[in-house]
Amino acid sequence: MPEWKQSLKQAAITPTQLIEQLKLDTRLLPGAITADQLFQLKVPQHFLDKIDFNNPNDPLLLQILPRAEEALEVAGYTKDALQEQNANPVPGLLHKYQGRVLFITSTTCAINCRYCFRRHFPYQDNNPGKAGWQKVLDYIKQDTSIEEVILSGGDPLTLPDASLLFLIEQLNQIPHLTTLRFHTRVPVVMPERITDGLLAVLDKTRLKRVMVIHSNHANEIDTSVIQALNRLTQHGFTLLNQAVLLKDINDTPEALIHLSKTLFNAGVLPYYLHLLDKVKGTAHFDVDLEQAKLLMQEIAKKLPGYLVPKLVQEQPGMPYKTKR
Repeated sequence: MPEWKQSLKQAAITPTQLIEQLKLDTRLLPGAITADQLFQLKVPQHFLDKIDFNNPNDPLLLQILPRAEEALEVAGYTKDALQEQNANPVPGLLHKYQGRVLFITSTTCAINCRYCFRRHFPYQDNNPGKAGWQKVLDYIKQDTSIEEVILSGGDPLTLPDASLLFLIEQLNQIPHLTTLRFHTRVPVVMPERITDGLLAVLDKTRLKRVMVIHSNHANEIDTSVIQALNRLTQHGFTLLNQAVLLKDINDTPEALIHLSKTLFNAGVLPYYLHLLDKVKGTAHFDVDLEQAKLLMQEIAKKLPGYLVPKLVQEQPGMPYKTKR
């Protein structure tokens, strides 16, 4: 079994295992068990290894630790905050914005981030698998206004190489497509996935290639992550990053500046800094808009413009992300 598949297989651990491995306060366990029943804990060893177990406020730990707060009912937080089910014309496809569609290629992620905006998404209704992909491909073929396909999920890089190759070959045959974009956290949390075999598959397209990775804190980007990102750049990918503004994780100018500089040193441009989507179970991560604007002012004073991400918020029904 390839190393990355072994990592993915072993990523699902229990709250008890997590708290024991990281030597956390056992008083966290009841809340973690409750939260795990709402949204399963999943974290690969590579990410765990970067957590400082002597620090209960480690910014990487807080992204993956199930917490009792997730069970609280908070006004304004819903299961489908972005109303994505209203933009789901065929199983496995979201069509929210003109000129591009999002193809839900996988229901699996390498890591389950506790703030995930799709933690309640009905994947059971959007998991057509390879047999059902033809309906998605037919939809794309019939709408000649679609120029870009975004492979998402879940995470598209959790698919086997053969499945990715099949998709790429099918998309290559649609003449009005110009761009293939991947939305993935895999290079950051499981860099061993960026293999020679995967790169050979990703090279087999005529389309311009963009990869939007997801990193929220500079501590996530170690040497092995940089090596994986450099390999993607060498194979023709434009690399961008989208982060989520998260309370007690990256809600300081210092953290955001360090993240932008670290990304740039790894060949990645900051792209979006998202305000939290108000999804049920995530309210404890929220940073209010006024504080977010002040943070953006501070980082803009200290960074060149190309290292300042756009502060955005996704609002249901809007034909684009709202710049804040």
